[in-house]
Amino acid sequence: MSEARALYTLWLREIKRFLRDRVRVAVSFIQPLLWLVVFAAGFGARLVIPGIDYPQYLFPGIIGQTLLFTAMFMGISVIWDKEFGFMKEVLVSPVSRFTIFMGKMLGDSTAAMIQGLIVFAFGFILGIPFDPGSLIVALPIMLLITIGLVSIGLIIASFMGSLENFGAIQTFINLPLFFLSGSLFPISGAGTPEWLQIAARFNPLTYGVDALRTVILGSAWTPLNPLYINIGVLCLFDVAMIAVGTWAFSRMK
Repeated sequence: MSEARALYTLWLREIKRFLRDRVRVAVSFIQPLLWLVVFAAGFGARLVIPGIDYPQYLFPGIIGQTLLFTAMFMGISVIWDKEFGFMKEVLVSPVSRFTIFMGKMLGDSTAAMIQGLIVFAFGFILGIPFDPGSLIVALPIMLLITIGLVSIGLIIASFMGSLENFGAIQTFINLPLFFLSGSLFPISGAGTPEWLQIAARFNPLTYGVDALRTVILGSAWTPLNPLYINIGVLCLFDVAMIAVGTWAFSRMK
């Protein structure tokens, strides 16, 4: 089997697995809708963001949150594959570990992107002000966010032997990344603790959410960093995670 064919096969398998899981697909519709409606209604009157209303501010953050939670959860497929023996068969095949990792990572990233697009659709349905054309520019940024986060999930899962352990560690990593990204509230400006601003700088999702707000909200949003810096950090993060992920898969037996 050629490397390209193996990569395509693994990618397609992950997509089919996602689409056949009707419960997960249903949740992918419900969860972001709850955040956009309930959270925006509850905190919209309490959080004042200069130049934009809170639903506008929250919208790109929920896209980032959806990508984060979906991408990290996708690592669970590695544990399932271990338990059912599929991973062992793949690892002994004449295919490089890099190709195996990339096939699973790209498949899971595609599934996460589908859920990110669902959030975009909800934003339009709910009447959140944004330029629909910004979706075209946002898609590459969403992919950059997803690649690194899916890689983290796969790396963690490659060292885990049970679903329970993976779930605990996933939650331990997910929540700090989410709350320190600025998805729900500003992480800069007057009144923001210095430790929070410093911690956010070491969070890759911070740069992803800031980039999404820059392209979706346009001039209404004052970015934390120039767009090229946000994209540059995401690219470096992705390359690092792919390298670590390839190494982690090379250790699996």
